Amino acid sequence: MDLHDIQRGVLSPRPSPYAAAYLAFRIDDRAAGRKLMRRAAAVVTSAAEPAGPLGETWVSAAVTCNGLRALGVPEQSLDSMAWEFRQGMAARATALGDTGPSAPEAWETPLGSPDVHVVLVAVAPDTALLDATIDRARPAYERLPGVTAIWRQDCHAPPAGTEPFGHRDGISHPAVEGSGIPGSNPLESPLKAGEFVLGYPDELGGVQTTTPDVLGRNGSYVAFRKLRQDVAAFRRFLRKSADTDDEEFVAAKLMGRWRSGAPLALAPEREDPAPRRANAFLFAGKDPDGFTTPGGTHIRRANPRDSAVAGEVRLHRMIRRGTAYGPPLPDGVLDDDGADRGLLFAFVGAHLGRQFEFVQTEWLNNGVFFGAGDARDPIAATGGPGAADYPIPRRPVRRKLRGVPNFVTTRGGEYAFLPSLTALRWLGERRA
Repeated sequence: MDLHDIQRGVLSPRPSPYAAAYLAFRIDDRAAGRKLMRRAAAVVTSAAEPAGPLGETWVSAAVTCNGLRALGVPEQSLDSMAWEFRQGMAARATALGDTGPSAPEAWETPLGSPDVHVVLVAVAPDTALLDATIDRARPAYERLPGVTAIWRQDCHAPPAGTEPFGHRDGISHPAVEGSGIPGSNPLESPLKAGEFVLGYPDELGGVQTTTPDVLGRNGSYVAFRKLRQDVAAFRRFLRKSADTDDEEFVAAKLMGRWRSGAPLALAPEREDPAPRRANAFLFAGKDPDGFTTPGGTHIRRANPRDSAVAGEVRLHRMIRRGTAYGPPLPDGVLDDDGADRGLLFAFVGAHLGRQFEFVQTEWLNNGVFFGAGDARDPIAATGGPGAADYPIPRRPVRRKLRGVPNFVTTRGGEYAFLPSLTALRWLGERRA
């Protein structure tokens, strides 16, 4: 892989802990937008760059389909890109399950609108270094009449690495051939580079290209989603459901991991704050029927690993980034305080349809793939019919949790493209 040309945000796991900021821009003047691309190419970090004076800090730049139009990319070139990308996330809302309170009509302005053209993402180990990283990137977009900052979201991953529901996050990361970055599961063989970056063979032997080739090669698609989490409702449900089992056991049976990140597959009976190789496990050999890790758990839906399910799991793997936003709800509080809190989710991959959209629609939003009908992910499902039952396999009689509500609401999202550094410079060139 040409790591010097691929943005670091595509392949590199984020530091722990870390802080991040997402900044969205609208391009009102084409010349100014092209200058933004040239400046971005100078500050975006490549996957080949080692940690610098500021440590594990980097800047990424993504462009929406409307952003490429604003930059003057011809329709013939846009037509060579993924059709989901060309439609945009708001247009795909019904298919993704973003209905009811999660529908685009209720999204946070300007997310999902034609105004979002460029998204810059800055990542650093802490807020002080994040400010320094943003300062480094600031010359790329400041004092550019014709480029307007329209949205910002500050995020964080605390030292414990937990998301707002209280579980450690960011544990699983696939190995990508040629990246030099090890995956988190030694039992999973590396995936072909073309699963995540355009211009390389994927698991099916295909190579995604664009017209012209420079636009897409060494780039990746990205799905940004702002997901509000109702932490108080989640806690109340755990308390209500804890009769024969305690709250922590119920939470683990919903997530597939204990709060520390220890998987049920390696710690089936109780929390283990230091599990050996917390992501080194499979399902089929020891737990094909889900008696330890139920098929409906969040982690088994998002990545069934070697489970016997409808579809080839390796074709639906994706690189996932999740970063908390908003103030944490204090421990023990069961009533919502009105604060906006949740997760800024980012999918990175080369196939929006068979990776992000497939997982969201076929694995998270229903349970047909493992024989559970229309049952939905108890942690991450949005929209949909509302409260549903959740079975926990056990002998001699399974337990069923009644009326699991949706704990997550989509607050907005965008499909974008992470161009290579060469493509950023190409987008910055003056053309007729």
